Amino acid sequence: MLRAVLALIVSVLPLSAFELPAKSSQCVVGTAKDWNTSTVTLNTYEKQSGKWVKTGGPWQGRLGRDGLVWGLGISPVPSGGRIKTEGDWRAPAGVFRIGGAWGIHPSIQKNPKLYYRQVTTRDMWVEDPASPSYNKHLVLDHEPATAWEKKQQMKQDDYPHSLKLFIAHNAEPKISPGHGSAIFFHIWRGEGSKPTAGCTTMPEKKLRELIAWIDPDKQPVYVLLPEAEYQAKKAEWKLP
Repeated sequence: MLRAVLALIVSVLPLSAFELPAKSSQCVVGTAKDWNTSTVTLNTYEKQSGKWVKTGGPWQGRLGRDGLVWGLGISPVPSGGRIKTEGDWRAPAGVFRIGGAWGIHPSIQKNPKLYYRQVTTRDMWVEDPASPSYNKHLVLDHEPATAWEKKQQMKQDDYPHSLKLFIAHNAEPKISPGHGSAIFFHIWRGEGSKPTAGCTTMPEKKLRELIAWIDPDKQPVYVLLPEAEYQAKKAEWKLP
């Protein structure tokens, strides 16, 4: 009987609350006015003596044309929350690890430990949900020949995509087909006059500063939320 009661108690207790990883000491914070806005205010923070200290910002960026929706990162999606899908024109909201950088330049200013690849015509980022390589970087052993291969190419005649920093939404080791791919920080279009399909964009100068600041040893994360959601979760998630 006692065992049954204990089992019942455990079953109704809430799961452990989420909070930013203890070993993450760099954080990029993006806040939007609401779920349907495509503009974002960005700030950077570092943890010093156990407390978050602002190190940069604010500056303005752009998000998905139709605003935000919950993404698949390291933070939980609320029960019943709408999740990002491929082609929905919304930026993923939540907490995400920040990965490597890709660009057309032979070299960039960066931390020596940050992965950087100069892309060629053979570099792909797969956005086809039916592919086993969905939302993965892929390098062909030949020049792209098919329409499918050309569509996945990272090297484009499009300067805003000439430098990008990966936002690990729906990323390895657990990728969910159809829930959004190729989410990056990259250069904005039209001096910020144009929204994105889901990425976070900003002036090239600010992007280069951000990339130079990122230190993989500090396990950097990106927190992107509407302002009201950020304030509601700030204490619980131990946000800056």
